[in-house]
Amino acid sequence: MHVLVTGGSGRLGRSVLRGLAERGHEVTGVDTAPARGGEGFPFFPADLTDAGECYSVIAHFRPDAVVHLAAVPAPFQRSDISTFETNARLAFNLCQAASDLGVGTVLVASSPTVAGYGNPGGWRPSYLPLDEDHPIAPWNSYSMSKAVAEQIVRGFAARGRGRFHAFRPCFVVSQEEWKGAPIQGGGTIRERLERPELAAVSLFNYVDARDAADFAALLLEQADTVPNGQTFFVGADDALAEGPLSDLLPRHAGVPQECAADLAEGVAAFSSRKARELLGWRPRHTWRTEID
Repeated sequence: MHVLVTGGSGRLGRSVLRGLAERGHEVTGVDTAPARGGEGFPFFPADLTDAGECYSVIAHFRPDAVVHLAAVPAPFQRSDISTFETNARLAFNLCQAASDLGVGTVLVASSPTVAGYGNPGGWRPSYLPLDEDHPIAPWNSYSMSKAVAEQIVRGFAARGRGRFHAFRPCFVVSQEEWKGAPIQGGGTIRERLERPELAAVSLFNYVDARDAADFAALLLEQADTVPNGQTFFVGADDALAEGPLSDLLPRHAGVPQECAADLAEGVAAFSSRKARELLGWRPRHTWRTEID
């Protein structure tokens, strides 16, 4: 396949480009940011929030599939209005252009934050670990924009022209970040282990960027065998924590003790069972062996 990867200059985008290329696919990165040195993949600069430019890019490359990662990547990095408008418009423009121009498969990145954790007004999960059936409760502009992106995916899937899916990658960790490079939001992975309050804001979730890339490749390669319009959690099988989440979540994340009671040491707050059952995907990397 020829696959366009939007947001190809980002930590996840670079890994997706590399992972797809290693599996024999032709890849092109699309981003407003320049490609980082040494990636070795074709890059095309474009602002996909502009509908005309988005159509022009899809029409020029006529890809078989698109992995859409371009977005304001986290809450509170830009104004609320800018974050929501940018992310929602990117998802809609990309899906509309792909549908109209005959792209076979589109995979759109959402976020675990749609579940609603971190809400200063309080958050009580219906159950843990969280899976795709758990009710969503987005409370800030970023998580709202990702919930809208998921609805856009379902809407285009319902049209029956092409395959549209969404995935919620957990806190992405690249290879250089295992070795001590700064992570998203600042600090290092080791600091998130040593200071649990830092990882608690994401309920101690994470995923190795290479594993997320493997998921994207499997989804694209098996898109015709999966019911259209699916959403997937994509995360490591364990938590980014030294100690059980049954203790850490009530202490650092405000999760009621009774909700976290079954999360023993090594058990994550998020379940990727659906990706395993529908695609055969399993994460291959864990902080316990990757951290330098």
